[in-house]
Amino acid sequence: MYSVLSLLTFIPLLSSANLHLSRFSSTCSLLSPQITMSSANIMVHGASCLTSSVNLSITIGNKKGHSMVESTGHLQQGSHLAVDDVLERHKTSMKTLVERIKTEDNQNLLNRISSQLYIIEGQREGVNEEHEVLQMEKITRRHKERNEDKKLKVQNLRIILTIGIAGIGKTVSVQKFILDWAEGKANQDVDFMFALPFRELNLIKDDQYSLHGLLCAFHPELKHLDPEFYDQIKALFIFDGLDESRIPLDFEQCEKVSDITTASSVGVLMTNLIKGELLPSALIWITSRPAAANQIPPKYINRVTEIQGFSDPQKEEYFRKRISDEDQAKRIISHIKTVRSLHIMCHIPVFCWISATVLQQIMKRRHTEVPKTLSEMYSHFLLTQTNKKNEKYEEKDQRDSKNLLESNRTILLKLAKLAFKQLMKGNVMFYEEDLRESSIDVTEASVYSGIFSEIFREECVLYQRKVYCFVHLSFQEFLAAVYVIHCYEINKKEILWIFKPQNRKWSENVPLDEVLEGAVDKAVGSKNGQLDLFLRFLLGISLETNQRLLPGLLTPPQSSSERVREYIKSLIKEDYYHISSETSMNLLFCLSEMNDQSLSRELQEFLNSERDSVKKLSAGQCSALANMLLTSRKVLDKLDLRKYKSSEDGYRRLIPALTVCRKALLSGCNLTKNSCEALSSALQAANSSLNVLDLSNNDLQNSGVELLSAGLKSSCNQLKILRLALCKLGKRACENLASVLQSADSSLKELDLSNNDVQDSGVELLSDGLKGSHCKLEILRLSGCMVTDKGCSSLASALKSNPSLLRELDLTYNHPGESGVKLLSKLLEDPHCTLEKLQMDHGGKIRMNPGLRKYAVDLTLDRNTVNSNLYLSERNRKVNCLDKKQSYADHPDRFDRCAQVLSAESLTGRCYWEVQWSGWDADISVSYRGIRRKGLGAVCVFGNNNQSWSLNCYNNRYSVSHNKQKTVLPAPSSPSNKVGVYLDWGSGTLSFYTISPDTHTLSHLHTLTTTFTEPLYAGFRVYAGSPVQLCVME
Repeated sequence: MYSVLSLLTFIPLLSSANLHLSRFSSTCSLLSPQITMSSANIMVHGASCLTSSVNLSITIGNKKGHSMVESTGHLQQGSHLAVDDVLERHKTSMKTLVERIKTEDNQNLLNRISSQLYIIEGQREGVNEEHEVLQMEKITRRHKERNEDKKLKVQNLRIILTIGIAGIGKTVSVQKFILDWAEGKANQDVDFMFALPFRELNLIKDDQYSLHGLLCAFHPELKHLDPEFYDQIKALFIFDGLDESRIPLDFEQCEKVSDITTASSVGVLMTNLIKGELLPSALIWITSRPAAANQIPPKYINRVTEIQGFSDPQKEEYFRKRISDEDQAKRIISHIKTVRSLHIMCHIPVFCWISATVLQQIMKRRHTEVPKTLSEMYSHFLLTQTNKKNEKYEEKDQRDSKNLLESNRTILLKLAKLAFKQLMKGNVMFYEEDLRESSIDVTEASVYSGIFSEIFREECVLYQRKVYCFVHLSFQEFLAAVYVIHCYEINKKEILWIFKPQNRKWSENVPLDEVLEGAVDKAVGSKNGQLDLFLRFLLGISLETNQRLLPGLLTPPQSSSERVREYIKSLIKEDYYHISSETSMNLLFCLSEMNDQSLSRELQEFLNSERDSVKKLSAGQCSALANMLLTSRKVLDKLDLRKYKSSEDGYRRLIPALTVCRKALLSGCNLTKNSCEALSSALQAANSSLNVLDLSNNDLQNSGVELLSAGLKSSCNQLKILRLALCKLGKRACENLASVLQSADSSLKELDLSNNDVQDSGVELLSDGLKGSHCKLEILRLSGCMVTDKGCSSLASALKSNPSLLRELDLTYNHPGESGVKLLSKLLEDPHCTLEKLQMDHGGKIRMNPGLRKYAVDLTLDRNTVNSNLYLSERNRKVNCLDKKQSYADHPDRFDRCAQVLSAESLTGRCYWEVQWSGWDADISVSYRGIRRKGLGAVCVFGNNNQSWSLNCYNNRYSVSHNKQKTVLPAPSSPSNKVGVYLDWGSGTLSFYTISPDTHTLSHLHTLTTTFTEPLYAGFRVYAGSPVQLCVME
């Protein structure tokens, strides 16, 4: 039977076999890990995409097999006694802990948590920018890879960091691991195991110790161990709760300590231990909440693992196990599911307990409204626990909330003050000096922890000193919010003015709305989203309806929250504020706490809209929309992001929502390689429904495809069709895509690389991918890819050498030559080849021109359509608007009132032309021949009818119009008076590009998508002083 660190050791070993998920129990009722073992064959159970067995040879660190105590003759007799003492100490203390948990009647949460937790491998670097509650949203979306049967070589891992949100089971996992070791059940090749919780180390942070002296302080029996032997034994240091640390760790300018007997501060000892200067052979396991993990530079961490909370099925399992009344359990589960914020929080085992405690009580009362927000839930929890205290210590059940809270008001407000002050400092553990700051002495604290045992906790630690904490960080945040509202009631300015923005003036009696706005600003700017949940509680409790839940503790103020709600909406809707995706989501939850669903309804209406939107979505709105899609629990048949006009940052925030749709259209959304990492993550998401992904007409480049390929090779990726036409790809992209085709986990059946200049060298690499035994590709489109007979030869070789599945090959708009056509055409007659459809028309030497110029057409303007105020010149390629009418012959095709003109040549297939103008503005259009020519009405103007599509250019600002629907486009980064127009008549796309005057680089402006039913003609609407010209392209 192996315990947690065994798993931590296994995880990196399994990573090369693509296993990222193992399961273990963190509870008293299910203390043994859920791992079935048969000698070296380990079956790992969990929610990964697929489970299978993995053969391992196991080593922890760099010593294998048996204990140093057994294998070396160098340890003295005293050292043997020290080892025995350490083992006995752990054994006795941990057994005592477990027995205490089992026998205490509802005094500890651990015996209420009977579902399993997960450890997941993952890498997290840098500062976490979100509150951990928002991180829970991503838990079910994080990819889980499949493992395969492989013989694996052990890696040496010295330092492992395990992260998990507050209350998820990190400390219990540590305790269980130590107990298994002490009882001889696991990891017996470890000679010494030292548990050094940060909550206890904080007590001696200013003292001087040698490492040996520090260990003796925690384990007095170690004084019998000769310090020289630390280098000869396998020792494991467990630092639990980095997020509780108040010890400075300076990895840049820390003094070097390499001698175990040299005295220094605790911070210096820890830093040198982690850096490997001190006891470089020691193994280290650190646990932390995600927000604090960045205190240790990533380069010192060999592996990051994550303990996750309850999955959705485990949430239901918890309530069913805890609540004996089956009907009541079913109603509670149903309610939790309908309120998203509550359902998310139930990833935390402690919150499941809080919810069950509250909802069981409420459902016994007929006239009490069931809580639908976090503020309501925690208010009821406070009432429930206060009433339990009365029942236990005053032997009376006080149902009158006002009397109940009034009689306990002093205690509760002191605890609320402590909660607020320590939250502002980022502290979750409190010491005597912290209590005194909130006017609580140690005796009082002991009383509070005794009578409010399920709200406030006291723990006796090193040197019999005491530390304190609330039952969970979220409850500390709730009480902190209660304290702020109380301070507003009594006008306690030193607290309220903490939230005063620097650039604003406040009156002596500042309105509550201004305080709340200041709190919003402070939370939005807080590090790691530290104040996000506090803000949700504060805004929720500010409502009069919620304050009425706490009579006797708070007095409902006479204030409207409308101003605050509108301010929050403006933060989400305006790009000016540059708020992060996580902040947008939290602000949306804040609106829900305030019972305001208007923004959600607005986004839902926008989502349901069928026509192209003329409204630009801010990045914040995109975050909110993505969250709505992800939480709707519905799978969309199609998500067309082209409907949503936004910045690249906005589109990037919508990418996670691709996992809940079968078909995603992102063509022409101005994405760059910067979006590809998010796309790759979406492809790797567990339970993704995405089958079709269109990324055409985006500036992804080779580096973007390299990022995408990691997702395409994921075992969780279900993508069948990928379109990457016109994405500025080359040879290197083909190399990455070839590796995808060769991957056993790739599901790709159709790949479109049209209009990328991959050339013969790229096709040769793709052909290698087609030869792979795992290749499932059935359709390959290489239209307009500058392929010659050489590339055709590579493709023919691939299709003949391996009975591939390829049924359709598109090589139109290339230059295969006669030999290339013959070579591939023969394969259609080969009974051993699966090729059924071969397209090779529209070829020729012109197709070897780079970019869109391979589709260049030579256009002239039709003198029979030109308005009489327009003057044609330069072989009918230039047009100018004059005051004087020209003497053109009457013609039914002439625009008689509108200053417009059409081309003489019709446009079908793929066509590209360039237009230049001088002056302020120009309208560059395409139109059916049937557009009306007579009169000044909208039916004649390009873009104002169903016959034409138009780009309006005015002083480096652009908009597109069709059938009176106008869409304003984002301004290009640099000004240009030259535009490229690309028409793909068959696919129904019309694209506009600005052209750099210096580099001739094309920058995508917009793509219109429709179904063209007849040939088109280029057209211009010309303004006085702004001549327009068709460019001649060589």
